[in-house]
Amino acid sequence: MAALEEGFTLTAVPLGSGPDGPLGVEQSDKTDQFLVTDSGRTVILYKVSDQKPLGSWSVKQGQIITCPAVCNFQTGEYIVVHDNKVLRIWNNEDVNLDKVFKATLSAEVYRIHSVQGTEPLVLFKEGAIRGLEALLAEPQQKIETVISDEEVIKWTKFFVVFRHPVLIFITEKHGNYFAYVQKFNSRILSKYTLLLGQEEKSVAQSFSASVYRKFISLMSLSSDGCVYETLIPIHPSDPEKNQRVVRSLLLKSVVSGSARSGVALTILDQDHVAVLGPPLSASKECLAIWNTKFQTLQASKELPQGTSGQLWYHGENLFMLHGKFLTVIPYKCEVSSLAGALGKLKHSQDPDIHAMTHFVNWETSQGYGLGSQNSEQSKRILRRRKIEASVQPEVPPSTQLLAAVQKDSEKHIEVELRKFLAVKRTPDFHTIIGDVVIGLLGRYKAEPSFYPRNCLMQLIQTRVLSYSLCPGLMEFALEKTDVQLLQLCLQQFPDIPESVTCACLKIFLSIGDDSLQETDINMESVSDYTAIIQDGEVEEQTEILQNGFNPEEDNCENCAQELIEKPQAATEESTSCPVTGKRAALLNAILHSAYSETFLLPHLKDIPAQHITLFLQYLYFLYLKCSENATMTLPGIHPPTLNQIMDWICLLLDANFTVVVMLPEAKRLLLSLYKFVKSQISICSELNKIEVSFRELQKLNQEKTNRELYSIEVLELF
Repeated sequence: MAALEEGFTLTAVPLGSGPDGPLGVEQSDKTDQFLVTDSGRTVILYKVSDQKPLGSWSVKQGQIITCPAVCNFQTGEYIVVHDNKVLRIWNNEDVNLDKVFKATLSAEVYRIHSVQGTEPLVLFKEGAIRGLEALLAEPQQKIETVISDEEVIKWTKFFVVFRHPVLIFITEKHGNYFAYVQKFNSRILSKYTLLLGQEEKSVAQSFSASVYRKFISLMSLSSDGCVYETLIPIHPSDPEKNQRVVRSLLLKSVVSGSARSGVALTILDQDHVAVLGPPLSASKECLAIWNTKFQTLQASKELPQGTSGQLWYHGENLFMLHGKFLTVIPYKCEVSSLAGALGKLKHSQDPDIHAMTHFVNWETSQGYGLGSQNSEQSKRILRRRKIEASVQPEVPPSTQLLAAVQKDSEKHIEVELRKFLAVKRTPDFHTIIGDVVIGLLGRYKAEPSFYPRNCLMQLIQTRVLSYSLCPGLMEFALEKTDVQLLQLCLQQFPDIPESVTCACLKIFLSIGDDSLQETDINMESVSDYTAIIQDGEVEEQTEILQNGFNPEEDNCENCAQELIEKPQAATEESTSCPVTGKRAALLNAILHSAYSETFLLPHLKDIPAQHITLFLQYLYFLYLKCSENATMTLPGIHPPTLNQIMDWICLLLDANFTVVVMLPEAKRLLLSLYKFVKSQISICSELNKIEVSFRELQKLNQEKTNRELYSIEVLELF
């Protein structure tokens, strides 16, 4: 159970904090005192119990505080950064920040972290970390760059784990998120790529983290209104390698998916989180406490004046900006138990309570205070179980995972899978992953309602699977018409048979656009070249040869009379992508796949002629886009190459020309391809002539070895 108590306003006057709210609320060296930093020039020390300020300090006019003030618990002094590089240190007796200790640093600071029992740490915007004492000893020391270009730090947190400082910070680049974990006892910085699960791609709007055994539990509140969890190992298996971790759904629809601001998330304890934001699209913002163990809403308080989307918690107090005032709301969270949840259900007179109690093990419920007729017997049972548990050897994560695959729910299997992937890899890692996939597919055949899609995607992203190791996986995806899973297999598996490749191609070409719209597809291989021109608006283009080929040029004599009569339609065809962006990404996965021409051609003949025509139109469009630049390449990450495009055009025509040539809708395309081939032959002929001339020049140059210091030579080419 959890409860939100009556809140109170901490500030008597509105904070001069601007539209983004305060920079931060940090604990002072006194339990009841907090440092509040606004996004302007002021730091205020408040005593919460008295609801009054104890001190206030401001930087000069024209300067701006860029980092929340913190307390150095080792000295009792306060630290703040203004104008990104200027560090100030002062104490309660100081009045004017302009006269306190000052250090100008060589790089811009993102955040200063300070917790009890360790010295403050300074995190720079480029990812480097320094201890405060080492930094003050040489303020102008060179600060290295840790994160890549265009990578921006979004959030950071500082822990003390087993008496050792650990700092985690999250970065974002082009919509992708990365986690960096710095351990200071070993000076190891580990990097993790945060991968999505089965959910639609969404933007993380708020982060929070806590330490759970040997893992950092990273939670994120995303733009779809859901809370996701990622388990990051504190002791990585390979610290030097960029590792991948997958997030999983923890709470669904805690805030409105349409909320673009005013949302925040913070972890209160092992089983409770506080969420700030509107629960519905048309409702006002609320502060809510959710139980993550039972996925239930425990308490909620409406905030009619709105918030800035910032939430801090210290002790048993939540801090937020309500309207223009900093507000404190005390809260209480009891230990989460099944007894509490059942008591709440019984109190609410839920008609389904009797159905739910059938799943309760009443023998184990005695340990949660549900009561029994013989409490002494229940205590003996619990003591015996503790003794048995203490003498049992620890079960390896791989064994737990394989056992869970046979009988547990998909959610539980996903948790066990994340635990297994987080530990150090063993020599039999490939075999275990293959056994898990085979086990999941075997259970699906026995239980058709069991659909472990998210687990399969995590397993594929380990990059150790192949088609030969689990041949039933792609058959499963083909049966389910799961194009996202098929795309991932095509990108990861190096040994896919040509028959399976063609089966994927059939699905990619035949699936409806409405179905694709609802599917999360990896769009890395597709850039903005797939934007379709709308309303028939096409700019006039001058007669410029593109790699010797102009799609508007008429080189087909009488056979192209129809194209001459409709130049506008030809221009639209050459400049518009014939497929949607998501279908283009799927077709690009086909272009990247390995194949043998001998084995592929028979299967290509089984694809309907209309689909072959559509694929040819897309390939011809890609060629035209390649021709627009001198490098003959497409924009984007890992796009199809020119050789891949040309090879597939030849394959499709070799397998289906006699069928496609009979289709009226393919006539324009075939004429365009004919002109293209004719122009290329002409170019090759001219290049051969030039090659002969250059050879003659080379011979002349070799013959005239004796030259004076200065000479003029005239060479005639015929």
